[in-house]
Amino acid sequence: MKDLNRLKVVLVEKKRTSKWLAEELGKNVATVSKWCTNTIQPDLPTLNRIAELLDVDPRELINGKD
Repeated sequence: MKDLNRLKVVLVEKKRTSKWLAEELGKNVATVSKWCTNTIQPDLPTLNRIAELLDVDPRELINGKD
């Protein structure tokens, strides 16, 4: 199965941690961890907020760079 999001990769590229992201979003670290491992997916408003925080296009979080 193909990963649905690239959150873990983008966090590394931006030199940020899942703990940082969880704190910024007011979410549980375990939730962010599940997003990073593609166990669950963030909803669209959250995905847009993550993109804002990481200064990337939301599409980059979903399917990567083309």
